Amino acid sequence: MDKKYLAKIIAMDNEGLQMISACCAGAEVKISNIKYLQENKVFLLYLKRSRIEIENEERKVNSVCKFEFVDGVKSKNIKQNNDKQSLKLIAIDFLKKNKNYEINLIFKNNAYITLLTEIIEVTLEDQTEIN
Repeated sequence: MDKKYLAKIIAMDNEGLQMISACCAGAEVKISNIKYLQENKVFLLYLKRSRIEIENEERKVNSVCKFEFVDGVKSKNIKQNNDKQSLKLIAIDFLKKNKNYEINLIFKNNAYITLLTEIIEVTLEDQTEIN
């Protein structure tokens, strides 16, 4: 039976964030597919990733990684005006500073994005399979 399986992972703690990080490791992200909706406190990352959570499968899938309750965003070594540039996501981790969190999206070539937030609420949702 060949069921189409699109994942949805919700993280609200370190364990969940590590799971999403593992699923997104090596994902490709275009600069034009990174959005911070400041009024909604939502940070969106559209990515092309390999589905590693299904054994013996090397399928690519388009996914959205949504971070909620984001109060601020900082980036380093990313040319935001270069829409065509692609980044390769290495990992997602966080630091706790006082009562707040800094979620770090770490990319290849020493590029990163830091999200400032009071709580961890991240959703990774597959959108479409890439043939």
